[in-house]
Amino acid sequence: MRARPLTLGQRLTLAAPYLWIAAFFLAPMLLIAKISLSHSVLARPPYEPRFLPTDSLSDWWAKAQTLTFDNYRALVSDSLYFDAYVSSLAIAGVATLVTLVVAYPFALAMARSPRAWRPFLIGLAAAPFWTSFLIRVYAWIALLKDEGLINNALMALGLIDAPIQMFATNGAVVVGIVYSYLPFMLLPIYAALEGQDAGLREAAADLGASPVDVFLRVTLPLSREGVIAGALLVFIPAVGEFVIPDLLGGSDTLMIGRILWNDFFANHDWPAASAAAIALVTILLVPLVLWERARLHEGQERR
Repeated sequence: MRARPLTLGQRLTLAAPYLWIAAFFLAPMLLIAKISLSHSVLARPPYEPRFLPTDSLSDWWAKAQTLTFDNYRALVSDSLYFDAYVSSLAIAGVATLVTLVVAYPFALAMARSPRAWRPFLIGLAAAPFWTSFLIRVYAWIALLKDEGLINNALMALGLIDAPIQMFATNGAVVVGIVYSYLPFMLLPIYAALEGQDAGLREAAADLGASPVDVFLRVTLPLSREGVIAGALLVFIPAVGEFVIPDLLGGSDTLMIGRILWNDFFANHDWPAASAAAIALVTILLVPLVLWERARLHEGQERR
C-alpha cells in the first residue's frame, strides 16, 4: 500500500521545527564560529574581517584567507580557560548530583500521591517560575550573608558563636543552582515515575523482594530516562551559568560564563569569547551525541 503524499500544510508543519532550529540555533552558531576565527580590533564591531553583501567574490576570498585559529590555540595555551572549564564542569556536576538527590524523593512522593492531588503538586513544583529568576537569586544573598537570616537564626539558637562564611563561596553557587533548576530535575523524574506500572512493584513484592529491593531493582531502573533527562536539563545550563556565580560566588569562583562575560563586555575581545563559547558547546554536545547513539544502539539490540 503506497503512502499518501503529504499536503503542503503537512510539509510546512514538519519543516517548522527544523526552520526554527536553523534560524535561532544554527545561524547564530555559524556567526559565532566565524567570529571565533576573526581578529580582535578596536572598532564596531570589534573584529575583522567582516563579510559584507556588497563585497565581490574576490573580496570574500581575500577576507576568508585572513581567518585564523589563533583564538583556539589561545584556549589551549592559556590556563585560565582550562581552569574555568574544569571548575564549571565540577560545580555543575556537584549541583546536578545534589539536585537529583533532593528532587527524586519529592518526585517519588508526587507520583505515589492520590491522583487528585497531583495537578496541585505539579503546580507547586512549577511555582518558582512565577517569580523572576533574578529576584530568586537575590533572595539567597539575604539568606546566606554573614548578617543574613540563616546566620542570625543559628546564632539566636546558640548553635554558632560567629557567622559562618556561606556567601561568596562555591557552595553558595551550588545552592543557587540547585534551587533555581530543581523543577527541571523534578518534573522529568515525576513523569517517568508516574507512568510506571504499579503491577511490577507488586509482582516484585510478591516474589519476596523487600521495599529497598523493589526500589533498587524496579522503580529506579525504570525511571532512568527521567533521571537522565533531568540531569541534562540541569547540567547543561549550569555549566554556562553566569548570573548565579556572579551574584553568589566569590572572586575565586571561576566559571566559564563569567570569563565569557568579561571577554565580551569588559575586554571587548569577541573572537576570544566566541572561540571559548564554541569550545563549550562542543564539550557539551559530544557527550550528548555519544549518549544518543548508545541509546539508539541499545534500542536496536532490544528489538
